[in-house]
Parts: sequence; structure tokens; C-alpha cells
Amino acid sequence: MTRVFESPGELKAAVGQAIGPGEWLTVTQKMIDDFAEATGDKQWIHVDVERAGREAPGGKTIAHGYLTLALLGVLQPPLYTVKARRILNYGIDKLRFLNAVPAGSRVRLVTSIKSVEEASGGLRATAELTIEIEGEKRPALVADIIFLYFA
Repeated sequence: MTRVFESPGELKAAVGQAIGPGEWLTVTQKMIDDFAEATGDKQWIHVDVERAGREAPGGKTIAHGYLTLALLGVLQPPLYTVKARRILNYGIDKLRFLNAVPAGSRVRLVTSIKSVEEASGGLRATAELTIEIEGEKRPALVADIIFLYFA
């Protein structure tokens, strides 16, 4: 169920709280192929299923790290939303790709609000994101994402 913050100011009360985990999402070979086509990154480890079966650790293709990052657009909104007049994606700090995501794997997001502070006429909120891989101890990625919210 989506957690709804009725205003950016309500985020302050959520600092330090875990939000999630979200629902599992399967990373398909089609998603990987479509990402490769869109970005031009067609390295064999991502798109050559037969070669990956022979040569890749685990015998499968793997998702691009930036595809895994891009999945935040699908994984984050079901966890929480902030009602605001305007929201700007300000950036990402401390992005780390910690584990490969093999084709067919399921991933999900866990997040927590790290800080909320006044900035640029609004509030700057930093959230720690962790994309987990089902059955793996190490997550696919960890990052701090920063948004500016304007009431």
C-alpha cells in the first residue's frame, strides 16, 4: 500500500523510518534488450543469451547497472508519494552497484528518509534506496536520492 505524505513537511516525521519493502518486479530479457537498444550499450553480457550461457558467471545475461537504477521509476511510486505543487529530482549521491541482476531475477525496493531540510524555497529530502534481489544477501544497488519538494 502506498504511503501518502499530504505535504512535503510531513516527510520530517518520517526521517529514519523504513518504507517498504515494495512488491517484487521481474527483470526480463526483453527489458534488458530494450534498454540496450535505447542506450546503445549492447555488450554481450547483457544481450547475447547463448554466449552468456557459456561464458558468464551464473550462465545468464545480466541487467545493465543503469537499467537497475532506472527501475526506481517503477519501484518507488508504489512505496510512497508526496503531495506537492512541484517536485524536482535533484540528484543521486553515493550510488553503488553491489551485485549483478541476472535476467529473470526479481527485485524490489526498500527505502528510508535520511534527512529533510529547507532549501531553495522548498524542502530538500534525501532518501536511502536499496534495490534487493530475491534470494541474494547483497543488494543490486544502494544510493541516496535527493528530491526538492515545493508546497
